[in-house]
Amino acid sequence: MNLKQFDKTAFTGLFISTQEFKNYGKKFITRFQKNGKRYVKVLGYTKKDNLDENKANKLMLEYRSLIDTNNKLKKEPITNKKISNEESLKIKEILKECEYIKSILGEYQKYDIDGLKETITGYYEAEEMKPYQIELIKMQNYLEETNKKMIILFEGRDASGKGGAIRRITRYMNNKHYRVVALGKPTETQRSQWFFQRYIEHFPTGGEVILFDRSWYNRAMVEPVFGFCTEEEHQIFMEDVVNFEHDLVRQNIILIKLYFSVSKSEQLRRFERRMTDPLRQWKLSEVDLQAQDLWDDFGEKKYEMLRRTNSNSAPWYVLRSDIKHKARLEAIKVILNSVDYPNKNQSLDYMPDEEINISVQKELARMRKQKDY
Repeated sequence: MNLKQFDKTAFTGLFISTQEFKNYGKKFITRFQKNGKRYVKVLGYTKKDNLDENKANKLMLEYRSLIDTNNKLKKEPITNKKISNEESLKIKEILKECEYIKSILGEYQKYDIDGLKETITGYYEAEEMKPYQIELIKMQNYLEETNKKMIILFEGRDASGKGGAIRRITRYMNNKHYRVVALGKPTETQRSQWFFQRYIEHFPTGGEVILFDRSWYNRAMVEPVFGFCTEEEHQIFMEDVVNFEHDLVRQNIILIKLYFSVSKSEQLRRFERRMTDPLRQWKLSEVDLQAQDLWDDFGEKKYEMLRRTNSNSAPWYVLRSDIKHKARLEAIKVILNSVDYPNKNQSLDYMPDEEINISVQKELARMRKQKDY
């Protein structure tokens, strides 16, 4: 249980979640230690269970009393102790709760506990994201009705979570009105063309959303690091791209630039998982294997890119992506906040999480201070 996601209440050992869940409200938990053992229990929700701090405190005290009762039962043989009606009812409640949990989990003993926790966490995360995915459908309908065009760029180091974010964003969208574009190496013909030309070929028509899984910013990071372009070509791009994007915005294209910022240690963890997990091995490439060794080289190009290509008409949104779910949710918020569409669900929280959605200035300052380029 991550207490960073909870606030203290007026009662010792009682906490309330900072996050509010749809139809459930905020979550009350109790967390305390007794006789060297730590106890954590979900007590209920503000909306679903109509709880406030006083009611939750009462439940917490009942739970603590039950713990004391159980500890006494363990110390004293049941045959030597008479159980009161109140204690008997509490024991029945515990057994009933255990049976309920077992009916949901099934033969959970057969499964890896970490995998089971990951699956359960994934379910809660999916439920939290659904209201925002509904808003994406509303937004998409509005773009179609008004014939507006949208381009979303997904940039970041290898294994930073770009692909997973794209899948969550497009999961329920109408596939007739969006396209995911992930271009490979340019052909000889494309090499002789204006650099932006092969990207323009994939630009949206009216009412369409185009999601670039890596974009023309390959020339800002990947190409110069691996020597796929000359230094002159790199500098020409850096000088031209801001004006290019400004022209796109002037043509009423909604342009969103997302940079997924993963830490070096988390990137390594994800690479190691790709190496050992047969379901993920296909993701591992020769370029991936060099990413850790070239971390500083990519960092220098990232710093230069963010510093020189962030503009008022086409700003960068830097998303901390070590926690994938939070980065995905923030990406959706950025997209929804870029369009003033009708019937917006105002009960949702569209405010950026400043721990995840970082301004370019703050990211550049962090990189300078930590010498993490």
